[in-house]
Amino acid sequence: MANEKGRDDARFLGAAQGMGSMAMDEVFTTRPEIRGRFGVVTCTHWIASAAGMNMLESGGNAFDAAVSTAFALQVVEPHLNGPGGEAPIIFYDANSEEVKVICGHGPAPSAATFKHFRDIGVSVVPGSGLLPGCVPGAFDAWMTLLRDYGTKSVCDVLTRAIDLARNGYPVLPRIPPLLGMLRDLFETEWTTSAEVYLKNGEIPRSGSLFTNPLIADTYERIIKESKSVDGNRECQIDKARETFYKGFVAEEIDRFYRSEVLDTTGQRQCGLLTGEDMANWQAPVEEPLTYDYLGHQVCKPQSWSQAPVFLQQLALLKNFDLSSMEPNGPDFIHTVVECNKLAMADREKFYGDPTYVDVPFDTLLSDGYNDLRCKLVGGDASYELRPGDVDDYGGPTFFKTLADVDFGLDTSSHKGDTCHLDTIDQYGNMVAATPSGGWFRSSPCVPNLGFPIGTRGEMFWVMEGMEDHPNAISPGKRSRTSLSPTIVLKGGKPALAFGTPGGDRQDQWGMNFFLRWVHFGMNLQQAIDYPNFSTKHAPSSFYPRLSQPGNLTVEARIPKETIKELEKRGHDVKVTGAWSQSRGVAAGIDQEEGVLLGGASPRSIQSYAIGW
Repeated sequence: MANEKGRDDARFLGAAQGMGSMAMDEVFTTRPEIRGRFGVVTCTHWIASAAGMNMLESGGNAFDAAVSTAFALQVVEPHLNGPGGEAPIIFYDANSEEVKVICGHGPAPSAATFKHFRDIGVSVVPGSGLLPGCVPGAFDAWMTLLRDYGTKSVCDVLTRAIDLARNGYPVLPRIPPLLGMLRDLFETEWTTSAEVYLKNGEIPRSGSLFTNPLIADTYERIIKESKSVDGNRECQIDKARETFYKGFVAEEIDRFYRSEVLDTTGQRQCGLLTGEDMANWQAPVEEPLTYDYLGHQVCKPQSWSQAPVFLQQLALLKNFDLSSMEPNGPDFIHTVVECNKLAMADREKFYGDPTYVDVPFDTLLSDGYNDLRCKLVGGDASYELRPGDVDDYGGPTFFKTLADVDFGLDTSSHKGDTCHLDTIDQYGNMVAATPSGGWFRSSPCVPNLGFPIGTRGEMFWVMEGMEDHPNAISPGKRSRTSLSPTIVLKGGKPALAFGTPGGDRQDQWGMNFFLRWVHFGMNLQQAIDYPNFSTKHAPSSFYPRLSQPGNLTVEARIPKETIKELEKRGHDVKVTGAWSQSRGVAAGIDQEEGVLLGGASPRSIQSYAIGW
């Protein structure tokens, strides 16, 4: 990989001096854009990418490859996702020529009422422990994709994950410091996690091989029970789903969630999730929400995710001549960030589970609404949260009250992150997914299973006066997650799949990537490598829900002249490391040549695209 001097080379920043001054094929990248005809797998860990590619090479399709990649990610990135987490999946099926979404984001337990949280004195759902636990959605989502669109068996897609868990995988550099911060908690309170991650009381060394035999045992037992039924592949997959949500996995979770566990309220509290909650849920298959932007149909999950923010921002940006701006210049960055602030403000006011609340997307994505909203983008940075007005759609103005809330314990060691994967096969099938949750730092491992359950309930509002908010907690409701994969069609055919970890900034870094690809002709790797920026202006989706009004965070490779001009416009600019923002990956199809494409961010030194 290039050294720092090489990374800041004028070749890389050439586009910031004006795209017309340099051919795009001369722009420096850290690695080549993958190009091939057989298949592409790209994700946030090289071993998982290899698992997916192996599935393609063994005769599987893009759906099989995505499932195998996802289960491998659960093992090798346990600080970023896990078997008890979530997995929103969006995909293009070449047979039906349709885009669909599988919502692998489980709902709140039946006991998770607004009144319950008020009665126990909780005004902000904690970011750790058992109390924020919801139905784990990832397993059923992946099994649904495998059953209805894949070709392989349960054993096929779990084999690599089992091998990694049983025989070992290299510990990523980030894991030992995290375990160091969590060590006291694990040893004194979350002892089931200490049994898994602090073997013999020791923190594993970076690069050493680490095993999790309990996860291997869990998946081997699921395979055994799936094979116990007569019938075809589909019947065995359904048996695996039943085993997880009605069998021994659900029983272990139900039992553990009756115990009391220390969380970020500073109290020991039991969970609300039950085996019955799990038995009554299946991952729904839904239609995507779409928006047409300069000949590209952008497809996103519905408002149980923050994903429609991406579409709202495009509806605003359509009113600006972005192609005439420099992609690293102050006009471009200012315009993109200010439009994001407006879209995120609408997220806070309107978004919630669409099975429970009506979100007025006919208005929010309309030309009339956005023609007016875009006029709020002035020459100076905004420090206000400015949601729009839609007739008959209210929403409390409550953010000023956040300053008065006691948020309890410091949660710096509990904050998690996310993974992303994209797959494409030679038939034109395409998958994008953003697995997350079930991090080892947010909840203790369930005994005998080897993994924790996700804490996505922290994204609900339970503050006094918020009962009628679209994202207020309610039994069976999905919290508005930050997870946001993307599929893009061009001429009705699949063109692009992408996403990134990053919480509330997923659709910001994804937007930067997409605009570079559309407006400036960058290839996938160039658009991924290019210097990034984002804002923390809106309230965070995560405990303790804080915001940084006017914030603009830029990588150090952004030109100094740009930074000075942004500061003159009033942005509170924070400069981070040269390669510090986004771990995005992407896959695409060059429709003119029929070539499959892939790219992956070098920022984490672990994401890789594979294809031929």
